[in-house]
Amino acid sequence: MASLKVAFSAPLNEGDTEVQTYGCRQNNPGICGSNGIEGVCAFASDDGICKRPSKAWKKQYQKLKNAE
Repeated sequence: MASLKVAFSAPLNEGDTEVQTYGCRQNNPGICGSNGIEGVCAFASDDGICKRPSKAWKKQYQKLKNAE
């Protein structure tokens, strides 16, 4: 499996939506409030999906989607 730490501005991955990201796109995952929560945090989920990305993610997702 590829690294689960993904740059916030990296191109979209399959699995990225407005409400979730494949991997962790936090600048500092160590201080994320959801870090390590099974089924929520990408690092603690079998599928590598972050179910609680930052509030800025929805806008960033649209920006990346439009750039495709």
